[in-house]
Amino acid sequence: MTNLIPGPDGHQRCRWCSAAPEFLAYHDTEWGFPVSDDRRLFEKLCLEGFQSGLSWRTILAKRENFRAAFCGFDFTRIARFDEHDVERLLGDPGIVRHRGKIIAVINNARRAMELVEREGSLAAFFWRHEPAPQRDVEPQSASTSAESIALSKALKKQGWKFVGPTTVYAFMQAMGLINDHAIGCVVRDEVERARLGFERPAAA
Repeated sequence: MTNLIPGPDGHQRCRWCSAAPEFLAYHDTEWGFPVSDDRRLFEKLCLEGFQSGLSWRTILAKRENFRAAFCGFDFTRIARFDEHDVERLLGDPGIVRHRGKIIAVINNARRAMELVEREGSLAAFFWRHEPAPQRDVEPQSASTSAESIALSKALKKQGWKFVGPTTVYAFMQAMGLINDHAIGCVVRDEVERARLGFERPAAA
């Protein structure tokens, strides 16, 4: 089965973006485009953690609620959350109310601040794990990679939670560290141009 499907404009797109109405805009304007903003990188890694065991549609539908509940994923603010905030979040019906995942976000915010202190930015650290282009690998044919395993191990060593290799691989796909749009997808070349023009963040 091909990984492509015609979009509403007749152009071929990754098949997965037809699975839900809200996926089309996400696929066309976000997924795979390179990101260097620390807050967006932190948000995505947190949301991928919340997705564990669930569907991305569930998380995407609640994304604005997550942003409101977690201060726009400003990790400098989340790092100050305490048990009262945990209870507040567990009572918020607009998000996924999973104690372990909520506590992980707070923990990861503190680890993010430590990482920024060492590296200058989250972006500099994450982009250091950008894979070399692999032209013989079929897009969307893997759920982990050597690089996602290495980044997962590095984050876990620093005390991050809910950052397994599959979660990290999905993060890398979404944040543009790899271009995993299907061959022939109308957005693939656009993402590749964005990646070519993207200035990789340097360590401090």
